[in-house]
Amino acid sequence: MAAEIIDGKRIAADIKREVLGGTKAFASAHGSPPGLAFILVGNNPASESYVRSKGKACEELGFYSVTEKVPAEIPEKDLLAMVHRFNADAKVHGLLVQLPLPKHINEQKVIEAVDPKKDVDGFHPFNVGRLVLGLDTLKPCTPAGIQELLIRSGNDPAGKHVVIVGRSNIVGKPIANILLQKQSGANAVVTVVHTGAKDLTRFTKEADILIAAIGRAYAITGGMLKEGCVVIDVGINRIDDPSTPKGYRLVGDVDFESASKVAKAITPVPGGVGPMTIAMLMRNTLEAAKRFQ
Repeated sequence: MAAEIIDGKRIAADIKREVLGGTKAFASAHGSPPGLAFILVGNNPASESYVRSKGKACEELGFYSVTEKVPAEIPEKDLLAMVHRFNADAKVHGLLVQLPLPKHINEQKVIEAVDPKKDVDGFHPFNVGRLVLGLDTLKPCTPAGIQELLIRSGNDPAGKHVVIVGRSNIVGKPIANILLQKQSGANAVVTVVHTGAKDLTRFTKEADILIAAIGRAYAITGGMLKEGCVVIDVGINRIDDPSTPKGYRLVGDVDFESASKVAKAITPVPGGVGPMTIAMLMRNTLEAAKRFQ
């Protein structure tokens, strides 16, 4: 059995088209578009690439956007002052401080400094609390994108056993809370497992839907899966490959070759979860803009 490919690029493009329509309506009604500000600290190549991609999406969708790039040595108090300046800027409806931050800066303090109404990352404790309670809020982008992938690919999680491999604050914990809510597009039976487990396979074999967010290349193989399951691979790992122009390639947390022979449906890496994260950031920004009116 060859697994169906869940095409994140296509689904993300659909969401962006929806956001574009909403953006045009918003700009027509209010005289200005949704606004998104990025703060980029230091010269982390991956962070710079992410911010460029997000800025490009803003341009495509007609958002107002601004990027503040500051040196890695910036004092914490100066970074916090910049956050407060954007909090007070009426043109900015969403504010994103690109993580990770240098070690001398307290990331949690910065996250909590962002106005919860502008927290389009969904990381502020106020929004996390509302998420846990099942209340309307700005959801973290990658988990929200995973939910959309499942719904729009015809793999409704309702009543299914979802096993999440990974417990990060960015993916594992929020997607668990999203999918266990008694709501449309959720209502799943959720198990969270992590590297502390002596035998991951004991849990992964029980999954109707497996979400891999462990941060280790090929940590999940086909032999660890239940026949006919759905696999969402969140991992983005760089491995050496001298045959490629860059000398490396990106792979997921799942061994795609073996898993695709067992699963009913699977996301590729790249081209699966990744494009969804940016699409959901754009949707969150539009939603934040509406809430300010």
